[in-house]
Amino acid sequence: QVQLVESGGGLVQPGGSLGLSCAVSGSIMIIYTMDWYRQGPGKQRELVATINTGGSTNYADSVKGRFTISRDNAKNTVYLQMSSLKPEDTAVYYCHADLRVSLFSGRSDYWGQGTQVTVSS
Repeated sequence: QVQLVESGGGLVQPGGSLGLSCAVSGSIMIIYTMDWYRQGPGKQRELVATINTGGSTNYADSVKGRFTISRDNAKNTVYLQMSSLKPEDTAVYYCHADLRVSLFSGRSDYWGQGTQVTVSS
């Protein structure tokens, strides 16, 4: 089975830094796009950052210049390095992958369970 597991969440002071990881396990042919979403208290889930197979990235305006998304294709892992954190960054962060499991299947979406990031003094 394909599984996405996030790690690295926790409590951090405003202005601090935190790194998140998401490891994809299972039988996978190729991961096309990996993304980080987040959902704050009482808010809709929003896209934070994306990265495709070639390494091209896109960021939400609210995190641009502060967050960096990267991936290690050999390890099937995506990372989100967060700096200059603000209280409004507090949310559950979810890893998402658009991938193909085999030559005989189409592209499918998979989600991690989420990891809590709390920015507070």
